[in-house]
Amino acid sequence: MEVQTAARALEAEGRSVIHMEIGEPDFPTPQPVLDAAAAGIAGGRIYYTSALGLPELRRAIAAHYRDHYGAHVAPERIVVTAGSSAALLLTLALIVDRDDQILLADPGYPCNRHFVRTLEGEALAVPVGPESNYQLSAALVDRHWTPRTRAVLIASPSNPTGTSLARAELERIRDVVAGRGGALIVDEIYLGLTYSERPRTALELSEEAFVISSFSKYFNMTGWRLGWLVAPERHVRDLEKLAQNLYISPATPSQRAALACFAPQTMAILEERRHEFQARRDFLVPALRELGFRIPVMPTGGFFVYADCSAFGPDSERFALEALQATGVAFTPGIDFGRHRPEAHVRFAYTIARPQLEEGVRRLARWLPGLMRR
Repeated sequence: MEVQTAARALEAEGRSVIHMEIGEPDFPTPQPVLDAAAAGIAGGRIYYTSALGLPELRRAIAAHYRDHYGAHVAPERIVVTAGSSAALLLTLALIVDRDDQILLADPGYPCNRHFVRTLEGEALAVPVGPESNYQLSAALVDRHWTPRTRAVLIASPSNPTGTSLARAELERIRDVVAGRGGALIVDEIYLGLTYSERPRTALELSEEAFVISSFSKYFNMTGWRLGWLVAPERHVRDLEKLAQNLYISPATPSQRAALACFAPQTMAILEERRHEFQARRDFLVPALRELGFRIPVMPTGGFFVYADCSAFGPDSERFALEALQATGVAFTPGIDFGRHRPEAHVRFAYTIARPQLEEGVRRLARWLPGLMRR
């Protein structure tokens, strides 16, 4: 956010800024979704829904798992939430008591550890690197498990690294967690934006996992604040009570809009955009490597590149701010994402059009050689 604030200040001065710091798709909400929202509002049925969400939306999400991923999920296990953040908060509120530990990867999305702390638990951040695709492994989970550990949180694909957990490794983690009597939480909000192979949901592997997803990323509905959680059926009633108390219900217009996400014409738009994201990745990763950034693992999903910038100095935060001032290219320093070598990493988001990405690379290419000679 500090980089974004500085970038906006430069723009206010008339400078041109290439925004690669923002983790939000640049594509607008698909027109069929907007049309469904308008029709829903015009119908005047803007009342509270069940805290679990509209029954027809829960059924539509279940059908999406079946049709898109080949996973059979009962609609009764689906809880529609006020964004995926609410889905994770509900899950953690169900699981975490004071001083309980949740294992998660470092680097990782910062709000995940903050949510645990808010509930008076401890987020035990496990350092991960390219040797494990920047993901937890079964061996790491087993090694770091303590008597206070209650759950493991996996993000696949991950923010900030864009890497995914191999199915076989996720199976091994599932077995370790089950053997320890813990819970497995899997953040799949970027699963629809998978590039290298057919995406596989953790719901294929276990009915005991808590799986979190979102309408924000693949479906391009960030501002609508809508997500969902698939939970073991025996926990749904408790999750419903938590949702009733914390936010009553998800926004009704957003839910009616989201029903159009699964229509064939909408899915065609979304798949075209997914291919565009992949094309951006395929341009940006080799271009950054050519500039001197070290990217040992190709991102397989999402829209992020986590790059080692240590060739350009010992402080990624200073590097990011200097790059912004010198070139007008904005990207995020690693300090946002954890304590495991944050000073050596930055995150680029390819959430802008290809010509802007190319211009950003050209600007960096003109500036970086001088920086390396200092």
